[in-house]
Amino acid sequence: MILHQNTTPHWRILDEQSCQAILEGAMTVLQRTGVLMLNPQAQQILRSAGCSAEGARFFISSALVEKALATTPRTFSLWGRDESKAIHIQPGRVHFGPGPTCTYFYDPYTGERRRSRKGDAALVARTCEGLENLDYVMSLSIFDDVPPSLSPLYEFAEMIAATRKPVVAWATEPEILAQIYQVALAVAGDEKAFSEKPSFAFFATYESPLRLADGQLGCLLWAAEHHIPAICLGGPTVGLESPPTGASALVLHLAAALAALTVVQLHKPGAPLMIGAALGAMDLRTARPAYGSPELSLYTAAAAELAHYLKLPFMGTGGASESKAVDAQASMEITLQVLISALSGADLVHDVGFLDCADIGSLELLVLADEAIAMAKRILRGIEVNPQTMMLEVIESVGPGAHFLSQPRSVALCKSEIWVPKLADRNAYAIWERNGSKSFTERLHQRLREILETVPEISLPLETQREIECILHAARNRV
Repeated sequence: MILHQNTTPHWRILDEQSCQAILEGAMTVLQRTGVLMLNPQAQQILRSAGCSAEGARFFISSALVEKALATTPRTFSLWGRDESKAIHIQPGRVHFGPGPTCTYFYDPYTGERRRSRKGDAALVARTCEGLENLDYVMSLSIFDDVPPSLSPLYEFAEMIAATRKPVVAWATEPEILAQIYQVALAVAGDEKAFSEKPSFAFFATYESPLRLADGQLGCLLWAAEHHIPAICLGGPTVGLESPPTGASALVLHLAAALAALTVVQLHKPGAPLMIGAALGAMDLRTARPAYGSPELSLYTAAAAELAHYLKLPFMGTGGASESKAVDAQASMEITLQVLISALSGADLVHDVGFLDCADIGSLELLVLADEAIAMAKRILRGIEVNPQTMMLEVIESVGPGAHFLSQPRSVALCKSEIWVPKLADRNAYAIWERNGSKSFTERLHQRLREILETVPEISLPLETQREIECILHAARNRV
């Protein structure tokens, strides 16, 4: 009898030939069409490497890209304040977390849709503390009550104080990233401690088609210089910022991502950099990006395959909905996204908790997504096939027509083999009635309230809090 160990299920979209064709297409775009590089330091790096240019439009050879691919690490780690919460980026592991920069936020106490404000990032971090399937924290907000340029700094200070999990931060200028780094050092103790176990990654984006902004490139280079793992994510709105085909969108995404990766690796070979994508289609009625579209899941999963074909780590997108409320539409859209993101093998998956085209952050959607992620993770575990799991001796001892609940060996495996939901109700109707006839929405509200009321508050030492407040005060004075 041939026996097999369990293999993580995987949904394959692109074969090797298709991956190679898209890579060659992206290389052609970099050499013939070029990429807008709007950062002076990046421009100088490319000129020194022999790239030709027409103004800010740079043409990058395949040889330079291949050199960059050879020095980009496939694996790295992000460390939380609790080392048991660390994320180890390596093949076969998928990690989920929220997204950033939501203009609006659903208040978890009043239900009001309001502008995001100070305190919201701490609420997100606190909620993620209570959700075992959210592996890292992003802010799910952009504060309306601080100067816009300082919101990333304030968000980071709140998150790192309120969670033991790793944090992903964003910034638009190197000066702000430097201040975020100072906060991280205050928590870590010193530069050596941070470089050995970085507690956050920097999240940058590129603009489509084929445009890398000054501030974002500057931040990526600064991060590389200071041992901060970085993510560079983007992608066209398909049909608007790319032709309406998935293949063309993948070519444009990969060309821009490889351009950013090449600049960073030329500057600091070996710097950890993850590429990523959010490749959604435009809505044909409004031309608005459609976060809930099936194309977003399909194209982003294909982008993950391309990254892994190149032996690069990848950040995907999932757990977001176009709905304006946590309703049946939101449940449908995020569950599909979560499952496909998991099956794609994306190393990180972000944007969990987004509503309304990434404009509203929702803690309740985080709680709902946590249940969907738990289901997806159970599917990813696959089925282990060996003599111990086939249990032929137990089957023989029970025989035909009986049950297995009397068998200690069988009962002992139930909890590890059969997933149990926290939100979904599986009781008979009469029992559901006796328990209060609570709808799924009511159970969702209750679960969020329990998390916010019972999860212990995380705090930093008083001296560290004072140091962070000094960093924030200095930043305010410079604005």
